[in-house]
Amino acid sequence: MNHKITTPLHFTTLNSDVTARVGYVLKRYPRFSETFVVNEILAHEESGLHIDIFALRPNLDSHFQHSIADVKASVTHLRDSPVKGETLWGELASFGKDNPETWPLLQELVEESAIDLYQGLLLAKDVQTRNITHLHAHFATSACSVTRIASLLTGIPYTVTAHAKDIFHESVDEVALGRKLADAKAVITVSDFNVRDLKRRFPQCLTTIERVYNGLPLNLYQYLDPVDRPPKIVAVGRLVEKKGFSDLVKACALLRDSGISFACEIIGDGECAPELRCLISHLQLNEFVTLAGPQPHRKAHAALQRAAVCVAPCITATTGDRDGLPTVLLEAMALGTPCVSTDVTGITELVSDEETGLVVPEQNPHRLTAAIQRLFSDTTLRVKLARAGRRLIEQQFDVCHNTAKQRECFFTEVQVHTSATSAACLAEVG
Repeated sequence: MNHKITTPLHFTTLNSDVTARVGYVLKRYPRFSETFVVNEILAHEESGLHIDIFALRPNLDSHFQHSIADVKASVTHLRDSPVKGETLWGELASFGKDNPETWPLLQELVEESAIDLYQGLLLAKDVQTRNITHLHAHFATSACSVTRIASLLTGIPYTVTAHAKDIFHESVDEVALGRKLADAKAVITVSDFNVRDLKRRFPQCLTTIERVYNGLPLNLYQYLDPVDRPPKIVAVGRLVEKKGFSDLVKACALLRDSGISFACEIIGDGECAPELRCLISHLQLNEFVTLAGPQPHRKAHAALQRAAVCVAPCITATTGDRDGLPTVLLEAMALGTPCVSTDVTGITELVSDEETGLVVPEQNPHRLTAAIQRLFSDTTLRVKLARAGRRLIEQQFDVCHNTAKQRECFFTEVQVHTSATSAACLAEVG
């Protein structure tokens, strides 16, 4: 059953009696690899939007980006310990006593896990006490399940951003995902490829699925033409199968065997790190390829801007998992580093072959090698691709513009009390 909220909500000015307040729901916050979430929240806050952040699980990362310190929103970690039956029923009874009209809705939640139902109840209570007017889940997994439960219990509408693993992985429950997407006021996703895929799989959501690209705060990305760059490759991302870094290591062996002097730095950490170290050692590439581990944004950006090429050799993993639009490609193009990537999912919406970068088939180290060699040797091509890439980022991937579009999905009417900076951004959108 679809319980979309149809009553219009007004994003009113800060002087109004009712101010819009959005609850952002994430599985974990903050996460080192999810800088796009922090960029988005900061842009919303700059617009004058009040945000509360809710995390379902404790953070496991050992490194954090400096921009997290600029987020004003409070962070609430919903209790996630195993739920005893009496605890869950106690929360249900407590909520039902104050909200008796919700009891008939519980039949809609019989298929939810105990922990999701418990956290949904906790979130519903916070929604009421904090006067939250809208909920937004990042990723259509447990974060969206909990958000849907809270929405059902409170009548507060929700939206969700669907990314990649949450919709492509073989473990995705198609029925449960369809239920979450159908009940959302809007389904935001990060590429036109995703829009087409979701509309094919969930025709009941044809009118509510919207593409809003992730964006960058472009004032923090100074462009430099890639003229005098040494033959260096930089790759950034989690060391997981879908990133395709093993193909990059194999391409480096081909470059070495061609007699080319170069260096390759892979920035990030993850479950495939031991496998990549073994491959580098097996191919005798220790003098050429460095696994640099996770790095702060400033250091990663500096490494990108010193490189002749950024490589994102993304593949479709054996689990079906695929990347959406890797943030590193946006960052490299904004900084002036030409990119080589693959034709996976929506990547070609950003890296257009011979126009804003070079595109090769996935899992093809030989084609990857040839593309890298071209960018090493052809300064004119590097500059041409880099300039076109920066123009595209400015036109379609500005976080100020794109979060304004996102707020249009949140609210029926958008009337924002803003600072001069964000007001200028909204004027440009108009």
